[in-house]
Amino acid sequence: MKATAIALIAAIGAAGALTACAGYGYGPPGYQADVYYNGYYDDYYGPFYGGYWGPSGVFYYSDRYGRQFRPDVGNHFRHNAASGYHSFHGHR
Repeated sequence: MKATAIALIAAIGAAGALTACAGYGYGPPGYQADVYYNGYYDDYYGPFYGGYWGPSGVFYYSDRYGRQFRPDVGNHFRHNAASGYHSFHGHR
């Protein structure tokens, strides 16, 4: 009984630690850590050093060498070509 309770507490702690890594703002979620991405960008934010497409289709970009990711709130990153946008390819 005591071993089962200890195993249950350890499992809950491990699950909590994993969910802490999945939040936005400090880096891409772990399940997207080895993904290629493509898009188009209009240079509004200046240079960016990495990014990923989030679950809702929003692009999260890093302007600080991969330290912090921010959502694109102005549609400056796109999946499709448009006038004034250039293509980019990346790997995360």
